[in-house]
Amino acid sequence: LPHPNHPLCDDSSRPTDRPRRPSRRVERIHCLISSRIRLPLLSPPKRPRTRAHRDMMARTRRGVKFPHKTNGHGEGRRSSFSDVSEDGSPSKLKTGAALDNIAEQPPKSPEEEKREAYEKKKANFLTRTFWTFVMFGGFFAALVMGHIYIICIMTAIQIISFKEVIAIASVPSRARQLRSAKSLNWYWLATTMYFLYGESVIYYFKHIVLVDKVLLPLATHHRFISFILYIFGFVFFVTSLQAGHYKFQFTQFAWTHMALYLIVVQAHFIMNNVFEGMIWFFLPAAMVITNDIWAYLCGITFGRTQLIALSPKKTVEGFVGAWVFTIIFGMLLTNVLMRSDFFLCPVNDLGANIFTGLECTRNPVFNPKTYSLPPLFFLPPNMHKTFSFTVAPMQLHTLVLATFASLIAPFGGFFASGLKRTFKIKDFGDSIPGHGGMTDRMDCQFIMGFFTYMYYHSFIALHKVNLGDVMEMAVTGLTVEEQLELVRGMGRYLSNQGVWGDEIIQCLDKALQAKR
Repeated sequence: LPHPNHPLCDDSSRPTDRPRRPSRRVERIHCLISSRIRLPLLSPPKRPRTRAHRDMMARTRRGVKFPHKTNGHGEGRRSSFSDVSEDGSPSKLKTGAALDNIAEQPPKSPEEEKREAYEKKKANFLTRTFWTFVMFGGFFAALVMGHIYIICIMTAIQIISFKEVIAIASVPSRARQLRSAKSLNWYWLATTMYFLYGESVIYYFKHIVLVDKVLLPLATHHRFISFILYIFGFVFFVTSLQAGHYKFQFTQFAWTHMALYLIVVQAHFIMNNVFEGMIWFFLPAAMVITNDIWAYLCGITFGRTQLIALSPKKTVEGFVGAWVFTIIFGMLLTNVLMRSDFFLCPVNDLGANIFTGLECTRNPVFNPKTYSLPPLFFLPPNMHKTFSFTVAPMQLHTLVLATFASLIAPFGGFFASGLKRTFKIKDFGDSIPGHGGMTDRMDCQFIMGFFTYMYYHSFIALHKVNLGDVMEMAVTGLTVEEQLELVRGMGRYLSNQGVWGDEIIQCLDKALQAKR
């Protein structure tokens, strides 16, 4: 007969030397195992002897799933900040329901397992292929429609990537107790985006912002306003600190600021590349994608030597082969893009698209130039002039960009791989079906866009006075009387140049005298 305290176990299987009675759920699982698969009853876990051991076990959350992060399906995140990880191997903990399913299901034959694995790979391949075409189609559609649509896409990528990275460090039980933690994360994001976007708008559209009655005070005091907004968030964070949650709250504070720098700030530089000219956005992004493809193809074809332990499938042969093919692709793509002013001109009209085009004076870097090789000691002087070649300087800059995209940008992906191994997750999220999260696709693009911005402003950009700079100097550096005198002087100059007649000068003088 079954024992009264163990309905599914008889006396022969009931332990007699157990020091402490386990919970009913543990008893049920142990008895199910012993009765169905004929194993001896498992002994209960031992209670930690010291307070330090109890605290360590309380902090351990390995194997915990968070359904609200997986939209009700998928594996989701399996760990949090409290995990101690070195090898990166995921936990194998199973719940009671999982043990019941294992006990009830009969073993599958090898043929059935192979067939299920094949169907799973096939479905995953079809999903990845479909969403790959969707992403490429959406990207090229935005590229054709104009700069403003690319800016909107980059803004969405910023927000989604920030959400995915913040979710890694979130502990739902703590977040429910501290409602302000999640709100503060989004407040930091909004404040940072206000500062960065405002800086770009003021810099690239001074001629519009500085003459508007509403936008002028916001533009003049933009940095101070941004700082005050940050101070409000800082004060609110300090006042929201609660005893017993200090470590979690300060961890969230540090993690949020790291995410703002690694994602929002770097993505903002990519937007600035769009304003400088579409080629500075499209060319680096295309080279990173091409490098990833050729690294895979060269790796499966010639790969023998492992490149880095964080990504065991990456090989030295694939790394070097992708470098060569990325340079070739970059040179060809540069030659194509230089034929259209739409890709070369800085943005002066947000409504422009690839059909209307843009007009500007080209940067000299896009004009062909003849280079002569330096004199060689073993050649006679009359042969020095024969060793020359003509090429646009932009194609030489492409060599630098392609080299960075091949040799340095992949380390952004390796950094992301190390981060995922730390938290024992496969992907940052499931924003893109079949591809994981948005951060998984953009990890190399962020650092590549940042480098392109710095390289462009260091070696390529033309630093000259433009209309926006003159307007800024006149509005912020001159008094009202000096501004009126500037208007009168410009009117006389234009009259002398024949741009307008003397009657306009007379009307202008009358208007200025009336103002006085």
